Amino acid sequence: MEKIKSTGKCVFCNKEFSKAGIGKHLSAHLSENTMHKKAGKSYHVKIELSPRWGGGLHFLHLLIDGEMTFGDLDEFLREIWLECCGHMSAFRNPGLGRGGGWDLMDAYDLLNKGKTAEYEKIMEDAMGEIPKSRKTKDVFVKDLKLDYEYDFGSSTELQLTVIAEYPFVANGIEILSRNEPLKLMCDKCHTKTAISICTVCWGYKDEGIFCAECAKKHRKECSDFADYAKMRVVNSPRMGVCAYEGGTIDKKRDGIYKIMEE
Repeated sequence: MEKIKSTGKCVFCNKEFSKAGIGKHLSAHLSENTMHKKAGKSYHVKIELSPRWGGGLHFLHLLIDGEMTFGDLDEFLREIWLECCGHMSAFRNPGLGRGGGWDLMDAYDLLNKGKTAEYEKIMEDAMGEIPKSRKTKDVFVKDLKLDYEYDFGSSTELQLTVIAEYPFVANGIEILSRNEPLKLMCDKCHTKTAISICTVCWGYKDEGIFCAECAKKHRKECSDFADYAKMRVVNSPRMGVCAYEGGTIDKKRDGIYKIMEE
């Protein structure tokens, strides 16, 4: 079986690079583009699935202005990769926090009472959680790694790595590169692009993602697929989880792999 490759295009020159190579290439462009820009702080940040889940093939490289808050970044990640049912989320610094179950119980009680500031203080002390109101420039430093979790039930866990800091203002949150749609082929015929997932069979059986024709056949064989388990293939690490059906940012690259583009 052909190994799936993860590649992304550079926003500056439109050349395509591997997941491993795109970061260094973008850094070269960013270093060349520091002249004649308004002074400020911005950060080159790589985002991928948490190493606890293998890192995965999906990635984002973003340029984030230091005036953006973690709430702004949370909204961006939801819109491009994650949002399905309005779940809770959190940014955490794994190097901070001291744990403590009773602290967490107290925190959730405060949140339910609308005491947001008190809740954030306990969560920051206990879990290293970063308040959504905090500006990124007050936390980001080169080589910092942060954890992000969306949905505390069927969680999608990401890792953020600050690759570099630049002395200029960015345009909010800019996409420098995103992995192109992965070459996911139908598990049954192996010749056509997969467009549907059976969330019951995917990951548990040899056949879990299907082209349109094979999906019709699977529908007759799997009552769960016919009833509730059919979902779309999308370009996100949350594919096939909860009710996620795709993002609202960069929709051109949110869909399926196109064989005609080979």
